[in-house]
Amino acid sequence: MTEYTEKRKIRPEERLAAFFRQKGEITRREKLSIVWQMSVPAIMAQITSILMQYIDQAMVGNLGAQASASIGVVSTSTWLLSGLCSGVATGFSVQAAHQIGAGREASARKILKHGLAAALCFSLILMAVGIAISGELPVWLGAGEELWTDASGYFFVYACSLPAVQINRLAGSMLQCSGNMRTPSILNASMCLLDIVFNMIFIQHYGVLGAAIGTALAQAVVCIFMLRAVCFRSPVFRFRGEKGGIDKKIFTTAFQVGAPLAFEHVAVCGAMIVTTRIIAPLGTVAIAANSFAVTAESLCYMPGYGIAEAATALVGQSLGAGREKIAKSFSDLSVLLGGGIMAVTGSLMFFICPGIFHMMTPDIQVRQLAAEVLRIQLFAEPLYGVSIVAAGALRGAGDSLVPSILNLISIWGVRITLALLLVEKWGLHGVWTAMCIELCVRGLLLLFRQQTSKVGYRETSGKRKS
Repeated sequence: MTEYTEKRKIRPEERLAAFFRQKGEITRREKLSIVWQMSVPAIMAQITSILMQYIDQAMVGNLGAQASASIGVVSTSTWLLSGLCSGVATGFSVQAAHQIGAGREASARKILKHGLAAALCFSLILMAVGIAISGELPVWLGAGEELWTDASGYFFVYACSLPAVQINRLAGSMLQCSGNMRTPSILNASMCLLDIVFNMIFIQHYGVLGAAIGTALAQAVVCIFMLRAVCFRSPVFRFRGEKGGIDKKIFTTAFQVGAPLAFEHVAVCGAMIVTTRIIAPLGTVAIAANSFAVTAESLCYMPGYGIAEAATALVGQSLGAGREKIAKSFSDLSVLLGGGIMAVTGSLMFFICPGIFHMMTPDIQVRQLAAEVLRIQLFAEPLYGVSIVAAGALRGAGDSLVPSILNLISIWGVRITLALLLVEKWGLHGVWTAMCIELCVRGLLLLFRQQTSKVGYRETSGKRKS
């Protein structure tokens, strides 16, 4: 029995370190086991994060299609801001994973401190921008006048919560890259429960605005506990009174890794905003159906993002430890697992989506249209899973620029172009057909990059190590 499998009761961070200290060959079964063990908590964390929006829409859905559409019209913009926060978090967490894999925990703590300072400054700037544009955003997105007040209020409150969102992303990413997937999972699950409680309190008094307030308060509460976990409880990152000045190289590297990802999120969400503009003239029913379908489909791809986070941590730590062959093996196994699981979740969603939409809204037209368009896109789930996990594995190696470019080419060159061509003939069905085709193209592009990229591996060593 290996050193790794013998140590079951130690902390996750220590268990992962023991795995990388192993000498000799590591079986495929052992590798798949560690990928799965790290993926499950990350999957749960991702599912609970999307449940926040599901909870908001489901609880607001009882107020009618107009209330649901108000959230739907700004949802892509909230994802844009959230994606920028993720880019900042990734820029620092990938560096930390490499240092942890190399056994340089003091350097990892230094990266955390720089990351916290950068995250706070960035999120405050982002908050100010969000507040400034909140009043005009629904108008820019082409929403009907009846949606302006609720949509603006929802986005305003979300913008105010961005510092908490940013800190949660950074702290959670740091814990995950150290091998601790359990704590972020528990805290994110707790955030969903808090969201339900706060929504029950505020929606009945403030409607759509109440849903935003509930979500913001849940983010703020969990932010406190997430900071406590990473700064004072983590055996890797716990502050130890170490002193040190500003290291510009950390910020430079964070920018090199995180900027392509952040730019990708901007471009992707920009494409989603353009899609919202394409859909807006189709009417309130189409907007609400699109919003519900996007939320339901998120339950399918969140497992992919969970596995991607595990892949980022495992590839990063493997390369930091000089185990290049193992890093490539983790990358391949993660991609295979991601595609397989999302094939299962997509198939399951195909049959259960009418029931899900029944819980989200009483509007029969919205439910029927949402189910029809979602079922079109579900055929692309396996390759979508491949693209998500491949990108995560590549980020773990520090390869973020080319994958981002491939994503942009796929989304803007295929999805938007096809959506513009098909929407006039097929309406919302045409938009989702374009999405299905684009996701298949994206999966093939990212798989090719994942199989051929040498970034990170070549930099670690001249030849691969076992």
